[in-house]
Amino acid sequence: MRYRALLAFLLTCGSAQAAEPASRLDAVLRSGVLRVCTTGDYRPYSLLRADGHFEGVDIALAQSLGASLGARVQFVRTSWPQLMPDLLADRCDIAVGGISVTLQRQRQASFSTVLDVDGKIPLVRCADQTRYRSIAQLNRPDVRVIEPPGGTNEAFARRELPHANLRLFADNTTIFQELVDQRADVMITDASEALYQQARLPALCAIAPEQPLQYGEKAFLLPRDDPAWKAYVDQWLHLSKASGEYARIVETWRAPRPESTTSP
Repeated sequence: MRYRALLAFLLTCGSAQAAEPASRLDAVLRSGVLRVCTTGDYRPYSLLRADGHFEGVDIALAQSLGASLGARVQFVRTSWPQLMPDLLADRCDIAVGGISVTLQRQRQASFSTVLDVDGKIPLVRCADQTRYRSIAQLNRPDVRVIEPPGGTNEAFARRELPHANLRLFADNTTIFQELVDQRADVMITDASEALYQQARLPALCAIAPEQPLQYGEKAFLLPRDDPAWKAYVDQWLHLSKASGEYARIVETWRAPRPESTTSP
C-alpha cells in the first residue's frame, strides 16, 4: 500500500512539472521570433524613424540579442503608460528603450542586470542654468515643469516638486522644443537624455549630470518568474560587455544624428 502511495505521489509530481509553462527562451528558439516592446520616443535609446524603422542604443542591442538566438526581431511599439500592461499581456518577450529600474516595476516584472547607471537632473535653457539647479529652486509655483506622461520623470516631478507648475506633454520627441521656445522652464529627465539633447540643441543645458538629484539605473524589462529567460539575457549581456560590443553600440548611438534621418 505504501508503494502505491509513493508511486501516486511521484506521478503527481511528474505531472505538475510537465504542466509548468515553458520558458520564453524555448518559445523564441522554437518560433524564431523575438518580440521587443519599445516606445520609439526616447533618444538615444529608442526612436521610431519616419520610414517606420526603429533605431538607437537599445534597438541595436535587441538586434544583437535576437541574432544570438537565431531569431528575427519583431518590434512592438508601446508607450510609457502602456509599457507594463503590454508586457503583462504577453505582447512581447522583453521591453527595451532606456527603461529605468524602479521598485514599482520590480513588483510586476523582472529586470536584466544593469546596463548603465543614470540619474534624474534638470534640463533647462542655458540662459537660466543658475536659476534651476536645486530642489528648492525648482519646487516653486512660478517654475513651469514639463514632463512626458506615465514614466519615471513624471513620478519624480510629482513626488519631489509638488509646488511646481507641472504640465504633461505627450510627444517625447518634440517636448524639448517647448523649453527652447520658452513655453516651459524645466524638464526633469535622465542625465543620458539631457546630455544627448544638450548636444542636439545648443540652447539647452544639462544641469550637474555628475551629481543627479536622484540615483538611477537602466535595464531591460523582462517577464517575472522566468529564470531561464532572464539567465540567458543576463549572460548574453555579460558577454556583450566583455567582448566590447556593448561599448561600441553605445558609442555609435550616443551622439546626435541628423534630424532628417531620425524624425518620427
